[in-house]
Amino acid sequence: MKRGRVLYHLVKADFLQRVRSYSFLLALGGALYLAYMVVSEKLQLRVGDAYRGVYNSAWLGALMTVTCSTFITLVGFYVVKNSLQRDTDTKVGQILATTPMRKSFYTVAKMISNFAVLAAMVGVLMVVGVVMQLVRAEDPHLSLWKLWSPFLFVALPAMAITAAMAILFETLPVLRGGVGNVIYFFVWTAGLAAGINHIDDFAGFHVFVESMRTALNKVAPGMNNHEFNFNIGSQKAARVFLWEGIDWTPRILLMRLGWVCLAFGTALLASLFFHRFDPGREWRKLKRSAPPPKKNGVVDVVAFNPNAQVAHLTPIVQRAGSNRFAHLVMSELRLLLKGHAWWWYVVAGGLFIATLTAPLDGARGVLLAAWLWPVLVWSQMGAREARFRTDALIFSSEKALYRQLPAVWMAGVIVAVIAGGGLGIRLLLGGDWAGLLAWTVGACFIPSLALALGVWSGTSKSFEAIYTIWWYMGPAHYMQGMDFIGLSAASRSTTLYLVFATGLLLAAYVGRRQRIAYA
Repeated sequence: MKRGRVLYHLVKADFLQRVRSYSFLLALGGALYLAYMVVSEKLQLRVGDAYRGVYNSAWLGALMTVTCSTFITLVGFYVVKNSLQRDTDTKVGQILATTPMRKSFYTVAKMISNFAVLAAMVGVLMVVGVVMQLVRAEDPHLSLWKLWSPFLFVALPAMAITAAMAILFETLPVLRGGVGNVIYFFVWTAGLAAGINHIDDFAGFHVFVESMRTALNKVAPGMNNHEFNFNIGSQKAARVFLWEGIDWTPRILLMRLGWVCLAFGTALLASLFFHRFDPGREWRKLKRSAPPPKKNGVVDVVAFNPNAQVAHLTPIVQRAGSNRFAHLVMSELRLLLKGHAWWWYVVAGGLFIATLTAPLDGARGVLLAAWLWPVLVWSQMGAREARFRTDALIFSSEKALYRQLPAVWMAGVIVAVIAGGGLGIRLLLGGDWAGLLAWTVGACFIPSLALALGVWSGTSKSFEAIYTIWWYMGPAHYMQGMDFIGLSAASRSTTLYLVFATGLLLAAYVGRRQRIAYA
């Protein structure tokens, strides 16, 4: 009974703290917008270009479940992945470490609290789903079981595995920081690809598609071999077919229950790596200064001399016309690059050489990796002051808004230019002025995005998540409107991203000005 009360209060405290945060509201707003896209047919699940399902309770519930489970399992991970770090920063972890609480109990409790936050988003979408069907009204008959059962048996197990993955990543030394934020995106992508390859996936896409194929085969036997694809846009499908939902057989329910068991197993696995807030077991220890020298076990004490001469600090003289901006930029650049191991520079140098020597088409592809490699460098921009509690010191300096902020941005641009400089040189020598302009705008857009997100969020996690997703959808897949690098002339949007970069710099300026006003 006592353990139950402790578990309840741990979960409750985390849940209340999370649902009151801006990140929770933004993630929920994004999920609601996707639900609106589903009901307005701007986001459709179609078989080729010919068929879609009738918008009844079953079809709408399946679409909303797949959409929200894929979105929340990605964005929700970054919302909940800070519970252990928050206990460390607030010194609550040191208090919990003095209690007889087991490590496994703590990690499972944190997994449950993460799940409660993500399940709250699902619960809101379940209620919204009822409103969506009444608004859509293609099939006015409402069946709560057909509408809500996909949320219960598909979305909630997906939330459980996401909650457990957040705990596991926080306990592993390499994955608890920015590297883990980037790696999770590719783990999430591989999990979705498993559903496309006919393996039971956490988002439940395979479960829905198999049932829909069976229903479609009764109407159009030749269409069940076509692929089910999500389409963005308002294009109408030529025909519709009736799908009455999934027959929740014991086999399907056991598969979905398996994801819940895997979530608890992952939380228990995380307890093996959990250091129980012991600083002596941290993977990387800060080097502490050596204690004062002792003689015979006694520390030397310097006696106070009242006749000693008082030292005076040299007064600061304002030199007319002096410009130290270049020095400030180099100082910010050293801060951005500080702390990286030698092999990080070796990889960066190798990517630079590859963009300089590879065939032009191959060099464009290498630029993708070259501008993903420094993601943890750019993510510090705008957020370093809040992270290290130096905001009061920095913001109180002379002309911090007009000197320090542009210096940070310029240092980020230098990193982008150096990382992808090989391709820039190739484009310059080859006379490809349109490509060079797109490359230059991309080199300015990336630090502008990092600076704006860092200033407004105060953390590096937002840029690491958003930039990785943007990089994957845009430059990596040449998606029109999202290719900020402009690797392909067909997907190039140079003017658009020049406007974006300018707007982001303005947003960073406004955010920093507001922070300085209240510092």
